[in-house]
Amino acid sequence: MRKILVVVGVGLCLVGQGLGASPAFAAHAKSTDPLAGIAVPDAFTSLVVTPISEPTFPYRGTDGKFHVVYDLQVTNASRATATLDRVDVVDAHHQRRVVGSIAGKQLVDPSCGQGDCNRLRVFPSAPAEDTTIGPNESRALFIDLAFATLKEAPKAVMHRIIAEGADKPGARDAVSLNFLAAPFDISSGSPRVIDPPLRGRNWVALNGAGEIGWPHRTSLNTTNGALVNTQRFAIDWKRTDPEGSFYAGDRTKNESYADYGQKIYAVANGTVVATLNTEDANAPGVLPASDPALAAKLTIENIDGNHIILNIGGGVYAMYAHLIKGSLLVKPGDKVKRGQVIARLGNTGNSNASHLHFQLQTRPSILTGDGLPYELSRFRYRGVVVRSVMDAADDYLSGDFLQGAPKQGEARKNELPMVLSIIDFPDK
Repeated sequence: MRKILVVVGVGLCLVGQGLGASPAFAAHAKSTDPLAGIAVPDAFTSLVVTPISEPTFPYRGTDGKFHVVYDLQVTNASRATATLDRVDVVDAHHQRRVVGSIAGKQLVDPSCGQGDCNRLRVFPSAPAEDTTIGPNESRALFIDLAFATLKEAPKAVMHRIIAEGADKPGARDAVSLNFLAAPFDISSGSPRVIDPPLRGRNWVALNGAGEIGWPHRTSLNTTNGALVNTQRFAIDWKRTDPEGSFYAGDRTKNESYADYGQKIYAVANGTVVATLNTEDANAPGVLPASDPALAAKLTIENIDGNHIILNIGGGVYAMYAHLIKGSLLVKPGDKVKRGQVIARLGNTGNSNASHLHFQLQTRPSILTGDGLPYELSRFRYRGVVVRSVMDAADDYLSGDFLQGAPKQGEARKNELPMVLSIIDFPDK
């Protein structure tokens, strides 16, 4: 399958932040520590397991389930090669209760392009070739849990590691390992409910949010001496015309695309903390990172193109990327109101087609914010894009992306659209 889709820029979060709550989580923190009373059994563990994510919480997706999404770092701190066989996620307060398990092709599957596979990654973020972890090597492991009801989600989890590896200091031979590690708070708050950043019909949620097999979920990067993941819950919003096509006419011109120049709105009251408004538009169909001449011009400052970051309170920041040069109507320090027009949708930075990259994060910098789950206040849900259409699309995203979608969708509120969801946003 040819790999396509609009691709976004660098998204980043600090490693080790799982050890304490950020202001975003503290704003909704509960009086009782979910990790209180959890005992990790004493054992020599040659595999060191550490949360990359900050403490998190469930959010409701358009599939009706409550999702918990975070990342782990697994390091082999021994002289013996380790092999990861399975990771069971257990209720930290009821450790016989398994709430999720990752094994087999979920860990590594070289034949799998997209889907529930290749959760084990080499740094910064490429699928591992196998489940071995050499001496003094590390891997990332992406964890995704889903619950039918919010009550089913535990307050905290631990991770049972089933592997082969060293069982004592200095050991050079691998033996069977089975141990618990890495207590992690998954009830640190609740999702921020925000208004949609766009308006009108026929929007498609590309590349997100929080789902394995798509670029945002796996966009770990390294910056400021840390392993980071700010795009974990980001969505690339792209609009079709009434016939289901993303463009009409000359596909090499940005103006041919249905979403190009669309108004972008503030999702909440807030203050502008950062902007970029100087990057020229890309030609559709070419991802700058894949073209040597264009890639040489990408930096950590411009890889997201023209962008806006809003402080929307409680330690939460809204980030809008790939905007049209000169279209920004705000500057740092400006106060904005929910629903205010702040810019227009474009094709700048590391992008091969016009779209809006949108995410929430815990810090004002695109380099150091951990990705935050959120929910949209209201929209109409019209199903998902037929997967074969997505797979067959070229770098211009040609095809009929509304095949089989009903004209009128279901009214939804306080949910986060899943990948390839077809969404109608309110006009006001």
